[in-house]
Amino acid sequence: MAAPTSQAASAGPRDGEGARNAKRFIVGIAAIAALGGALFGYDTGVVSGALPFMESHFGLTSLGEGIITSALLIGAAFGSLAGGRMSDTLGRRNSLLWAGAVFIGGAIAVALSPTVPFMAVARFALGLAVGSASVITPLYLSEIAPPHIRGRLVSFNSLMIVSGQLLAYLINAVLAQWEAWRWMLGLAALPAVALFVGLFFLPDTPRWYISKGRTEDAARVLRRTLPAEDVAGELARIDHARSLEADARRGAWQELRTPWVRRLLLIGIGLAVVQQITGVNAVIYFAPKILASTGLGTSASITATIAVGAVSVVATAIGMALIDRVGRRPMLITGLAGMTVSLALLGASFRLPHSTAVSCLVLGLMVLYMAFMQATLNTGVWLLLAEMFPLKVRGLAMGAAVFVMWLVNFAVALAFPVLLDVVGASVTFWFFGVMCVLSLLFCKRYAPETKGLALEDLEDELRKAATATR
Repeated sequence: MAAPTSQAASAGPRDGEGARNAKRFIVGIAAIAALGGALFGYDTGVVSGALPFMESHFGLTSLGEGIITSALLIGAAFGSLAGGRMSDTLGRRNSLLWAGAVFIGGAIAVALSPTVPFMAVARFALGLAVGSASVITPLYLSEIAPPHIRGRLVSFNSLMIVSGQLLAYLINAVLAQWEAWRWMLGLAALPAVALFVGLFFLPDTPRWYISKGRTEDAARVLRRTLPAEDVAGELARIDHARSLEADARRGAWQELRTPWVRRLLLIGIGLAVVQQITGVNAVIYFAPKILASTGLGTSASITATIAVGAVSVVATAIGMALIDRVGRRPMLITGLAGMTVSLALLGASFRLPHSTAVSCLVLGLMVLYMAFMQATLNTGVWLLLAEMFPLKVRGLAMGAAVFVMWLVNFAVALAFPVLLDVVGASVTFWFFGVMCVLSLLFCKRYAPETKGLALEDLEDELRKAATATR
């Protein structure tokens, strides 16, 4: 977590040539580091196009499809736990280098897998990189960006994740005509190589350098992003913030015994569950399978999935623009209401006779559902998890919530194809609709509003609110 920003450090960039150089440096950092987010998106999205062909090649059952899809996700759960600790030990850049190497090896191993067990193990290893990158990439970007653009730069990583999923859908559509599912999976190695090589040209973050006593290295990085007169003050601010957070971390486990902090942790875990149990990744991972169940051909189903990815990118951008104006709670409640209606109609549409028109209706309702989800719930939950915990337990509590998020993601991916076979698409999507209703009630009752409050003030407000409602 980046430390609170001082007024002096939040000033804009220098003028003239220095500003242009700083901008080029920051853009270069964002372009390379955010490849971690793009790989996250690509590796989670590409399986949707490969599964129909793997099903016939390996003779997969529905359970086999769930195992192959969810193996990456259980790996990501453990990778997210290891990512923060590894980045503190090895550094942010070196940890991303490790993740890039695993991305390369994992993508090649998955593409060449001769058997289902081999592929499951390879995707688990790939998931370790996905989970690590999901923690380290935003951490790296938040710590190396100058304060006046930190929010935009970190949000850019979220946009890169959905952009990576869109890229996966586009490549799936092109390669589907040759049933080249191994190429779909293996092409993830190319951006992984770009990430791995590009990181050799980037520094680590000033914050990590200072934690290791390398003050001159930290100053050298800051001189490339801030006016010279601000460097000394920013060095002092980072050093002071790190000492405060070190003291805070030492008391983290004890702080969790406090009733109001425990309550916030449970709410945060609840929000993480809400984000996954409402069905978003069932659509991301299995959209072609869902469309094929309406009678649409395999290649056409894979091509149609591009619409899901494109809407996710646009909706995420809209959500980023609205979240600070509308507020977190209204976004969550509005989004869940829209998702409930979309899923109710989606479940009903599977009761209609198979036809091209019904396939288009199903696709349209999936797109509508994803628009509500990506613009509201996805944006709101990640932001709340980053804001709502007090400093002493922020890293520990957010890590626990994200770990649970990956585990629920794993469970949904494993169970969804089996549910489709056992109870059918209508009942499955109505089940997700019921989860949306329960989630809406949960968010209306428990989700905090954090709009417009500094983190320090927010901690006081949340303590008062949690104590008053116990």
